[in-house]
Amino acid sequence: MFIAMNRFRVNPQRTEEFEAIWLERETHLQGLPGFVEFHMLRGPAEEDHVLYASHTIWRSREDFEAWTHSEAFRAAHANAGQSRREGLYLGPPKFEGFEVIQTIENDA
Repeated sequence: MFIAMNRFRVNPQRTEEFEAIWLERETHLQGLPGFVEFHMLRGPAEEDHVLYASHTIWRSREDFEAWTHSEAFRAAHANAGQSRREGLYLGPPKFEGFEVIQTIENDA
């Protein structure tokens, strides 16, 4: 299993706009080989930003990498650089990829 995360530092005055962008967008993830699930996470608020993270679970790193070279990836990111978003982010997103080395599930 592979977990792909992007961390976003968002202008605190524009969190509603950021959330609307993510909640209203077409992800192009459903039905992709190896895609398991996606979460958008809201984290702690600091003085200069609110931390968000996208969290996508894939069956394997290879499935994730295949997606990054796909038409679905290009479609999902087609509007990522729109100028109306200037000032929304404090810097570019920070990507982090993780290989799962242990999983513990609830038996209840």
